[in-house]
Amino acid sequence: MAGVNIWTEKYRPTTFDEVVGQGEIVKRVRSLVQSMNIPHMLFAGPAGTGKSTLALIVVRELFGERWRENYLELNASDERGIDVIRQKVKDFARTRPIENLSFKVIFLDEADALTKEAQQALRRTMENYSNTCRFILSCNYSSRIIDPIQSRCVIFRFKLLEKKDVQKIVKRIAEQEKLNISDEAFEALYEASEGDCRRAINLLQASASISPDITPEMIQIISANVKPTDIRVVLDYALAGDFLKARDKLLDVMLKESVSGVDVIKSIQKEIWNLEIEPELKLRLTEKAGETEFRMIEGSDEFIQLQSLLAAFVLAGQHKL
Repeated sequence: MAGVNIWTEKYRPTTFDEVVGQGEIVKRVRSLVQSMNIPHMLFAGPAGTGKSTLALIVVRELFGERWRENYLELNASDERGIDVIRQKVKDFARTRPIENLSFKVIFLDEADALTKEAQQALRRTMENYSNTCRFILSCNYSSRIIDPIQSRCVIFRFKLLEKKDVQKIVKRIAEQEKLNISDEAFEALYEASEGDCRRAINLLQASASISPDITPEMIQIISANVKPTDIRVVLDYALAGDFLKARDKLLDVMLKESVSGVDVIKSIQKEIWNLEIEPELKLRLTEKAGETEFRMIEGSDEFIQLQSLLAAFVLAGQHKL
């Protein structure tokens, strides 16, 4: 069995027709490529939705077999300083392409990780070398890209893949790898991936390394997510006013399943909407969950913050929130 991440490359789409879930974007990008002249482009959206894949397809369609000689890919989260823009990017951008086209392509993955200074340098590079180079930027949050860069790009906003799109890819992989995956197992896989196709493929591969018969329990173990039933027990204790039992059960879940506090918060947020309480109370608890997640991300102690959230549930059960 191949190692983790191998399947994401093995089954990466190589043509526009193979890309799923981004129909309108693919249509617009294909028309630009067919004209053999593309603008600077910004691909924005969640992880695992096809941004890097589409950039590779664009380059292969433009340059054919010689695409590697006319393409530079940098991951901005690794190389995020101004020196990278001034040296690597500028040196590549100022040279002529080795092909009939008048430009090369630079792909900056995770461009929202670039420092503001690096983005300012990139802005000038995009302007000065637009005759010999086109930029494709990819990011999760376009708001972190400075306005001057956004105004120089055509922006394409990617969306999370729908269940039918992920199912299409999973079925194709299952057929070629001779896997048996039930509808219940696929539901668990899609729930764990949350529309991130790359994560879905990685979970499938990790499960297949254990057995070709994929089960929901296997997906649950591999994904290391909290079971909704366990979170429901914690919340039921809290709403019933038993803070100590809720706290002990939560600690037991976190230690036994080795789950982080942020993952627990996400599971709690989902489970809030399944509780049999007033809609207004659900809104208040959702707001509390958001505040708790923010504090944990900023560096607060996870378990203290989760206890604070459980206290809010206890007050909600007593109609004091």
